[in-house]
Parts: sequence; C-alpha cells; structure tokens
Amino acid sequence: MEIIKGFEAARAKLSRQVTVDLGKVSPRAQQKLKEVFGRDISAAEAVAQILSDIKEKGDAAVLDYTSRIDGFKITSLEVSRQEIQAAYSQVGQDLIEALKIAAERIRRFHQEQKDFLFKGVVGKEWGQLVRPLARSGLYTPASTAVYPSTVLMTAIPAKVAGVKEIIHCTPPRNNGSVPPATLVAADLAGVDRVFRIGGAQAIGAMAYGTQSVPKVDKICGPGNLFVALAKQAVFGVVDIDALQGPSEVLIIADESANPQYCAADLLAQAEHDQLPQVILVTTSTRLALQVQAELKIQLASLPRQQTASEALESRAVIAIVETLDEAIELSNLYAPEHLELMIEKAESYIDRIINAGCIFVGELAPVPMGDYIAGPNHSLPTGGTARFSSPLNVADFIKFIDVVKVNKALIKKLGPSAITIARAEGLEGHARAIEMRLRD
Repeated sequence: MEIIKGFEAARAKLSRQVTVDLGKVSPRAQQKLKEVFGRDISAAEAVAQILSDIKEKGDAAVLDYTSRIDGFKITSLEVSRQEIQAAYSQVGQDLIEALKIAAERIRRFHQEQKDFLFKGVVGKEWGQLVRPLARSGLYTPASTAVYPSTVLMTAIPAKVAGVKEIIHCTPPRNNGSVPPATLVAADLAGVDRVFRIGGAQAIGAMAYGTQSVPKVDKICGPGNLFVALAKQAVFGVVDIDALQGPSEVLIIADESANPQYCAADLLAQAEHDQLPQVILVTTSTRLALQVQAELKIQLASLPRQQTASEALESRAVIAIVETLDEAIELSNLYAPEHLELMIEKAESYIDRIINAGCIFVGELAPVPMGDYIAGPNHSLPTGGTARFSSPLNVADFIKFIDVVKVNKALIKKLGPSAITIARAEGLEGHARAIEMRLRD
C-alpha cells in the first residue's frame, strides 16, 4: 500500500476528473464476444446489437441471447409465485430474520425521507404536485456472489415512494433458477414480478418491453460492463439511476484511531474485486505504519486474499498530512463514495463534509453496516460523482408536476410583460395567445 507524505503530494494523487469509466473487456470476455457474435466486436457494439434485436424481436431475442451468452436454455422468463414462496424453505432462518430486520430499517429510513421531501402544494397562483412513477425496473447482478441486500436497497425506496409496479431482473443460475436469497429479498421488499434475465438483454427488455416483460419508466441497480453500457444506451427511452463504477472508501483517521479497525475497513472494500479505491488519510505517521503492518496480518487469513491483495497493490493509498483541515479538504476534493471519520469528536466534523456518498461517523460505524443494515441506501455515487449526485432515494422514483393558475387580475398585471418577452424572442403566436385573453 503506497504511502504519500504531505498535502500537495496527496492532492496531486487524489485529484480526479469526473469521468464515466466503464472499464475494459477482459481477454476472456473478448473471446466470449467473438464466440457469441462470430466476429471480433467491441462491448459497445455487442450491447447495441443486443438492444436492437430485443427491441425488434422481444422475448425471442432475450431467450436467444440467454442461450448464446449463458450457455443454457430457459423456457420461462418469469419466476412464478410458487418458486418465490418455495425459496423461503431453501434459505436459513437466520438469514430470513436478518433480511427482515434490514428491510424494516431501510423502509423506516426511506419513509422518514419521504415525509420530509414529499410536500406537494397548490396555492392561488402556482403549485407543484408529487407523483410516483408507474413502473420501475430493478437489476441485481449475480455471479459467484448473491446480493439480496441490493434487492432491498433498490426495491424498498421505490415501494415507499408509491411506485405501482416493481419489475426485477436478475441472471439465472446454470439450472435456470434464481438464487433463493434473492427471491426472498424480492418478496420482503414488495417486488411485484421477477424475471430470470441477465446482462444487457435484461436492460433492453425492461427499457423497450417484450411480450413477457413490461416496459418500465426507470431502471436502477448495478451490473457489469455490459449492463452499464446498456443503461447508458437506453437513457432517454427510460430514466436510469447512475452508471456505477468501482467501489471506494476514504478513511480520515487521527492519532486516536484503532489501527485494526482501519485495516479491517480498508480490506472490506479491497475484497470486492481488483478495482476498488482504498484510501487512508491520517495526521499520524505512527498510525499509518501500524495500519500498513495490520493489513498484512489480517490479509493472511482473508478468504478473498488474492483479490484484496491485488486491490491493495494497485489501488490503495495512505496519505499522511499535517492537520485534520487538510484531511477534510482532500476528502471533499476526492468526493468518496464511502467516507469514514475515525477521529476524536467525529460528529462535530459532519457539517464540514461537502462531498461524499455516505458518511460513517466514529470507529463503531464501518461501511458494511451501511451496506446491509443501518437503513440509509447503499447505492451511492462513485467516481467522484458525489460532487453532484446523491445516493439512491425515494426522490428517484417520483416526478414533480408544476401547476400554473391565472385569474383575470393576474393576467392583467403580468400579461403585458409576458407579451414583451415573447416578441423579443420572435414568437408572435405566444404574444397573441396572451393578448387575446387581455382583450376578452
């Protein structure tokens, strides 16, 4: 793990332009593309072809690409209610109870958010209405891991916002089934329909609609390169939440921080894959060296040791600065997805944080608490986009409708000014529409 000393050196290292980096195709994936399409083709070209075919052929294209890409055939795209109910018997009771607790806390947080944000009002002259989206589409990835927490985090705020129908797509396993934990989470979150579709074909199905999959208004949820490219391509046909990049954590720590906790939290991010950005900014050289030593100790017994080791080698930084003021400035500059404050009187520094996806306050608040159980959403802005975007929330699943009310007194008062502006813009029809009412 690289150690950088001094504010200027750290600022140079942590400064970044906000770009949507969707990553590169691995040699293995490139070979798979050639096998599927019969020629050398880029990921973007492949996604464009998939989306075009789904738009034209619907279910037939979805089934064809599932067979060609995933290597097995499925006969039914939708998961039945019987399969969903049967999933409860295939999941340990401890996990079911944990998911229920998480769902309840996520629901409470987003309900409080709704109560705070949704204040539609119509006055004498103007107003604004709050309306939920009619149908939302959620995507949950699946590979060697299963992500029931992501199902809860995407479906529950949509449900709380009042979305009438929630559609969920997730890749099937080799036998065509969906992981039971995913189905249990979908049921607990109030998902209406689940489809065993993965990759770009899932995004296309939800964006354009097929014979089986209804067209949605918005698509949310993380995925691989092909999912991200598909979301980018269908934006405008539907809304999307964001183009999620590799996960990040930045820890601000002072002399009082526990080096074991710091190391554990850095490793918790590093074990995702080889791409997470793992950063410690500290005012203590002693702590920096202790954390560096502790990382080696904890890494030795970590099941995902190889993955975490590669991330630490290529994407990890310890920055040593003089003051907490410098540390906070660096964090605001970097705009991390996850920010941990492992400093004395941590709560007193919250107001000074301008850019972050989520702030974890104090040494008892590691990122995994937010990932699973705390309540606030774990779908957070990455890649520096916390400078201008927010965590997934209930506001993502509503729209505002403005209301204009004009009586005789108001059009007499404001009409002439509106006419003047209309004619300045060369729009005579606009001006006449108002003049007609003034004459009457």
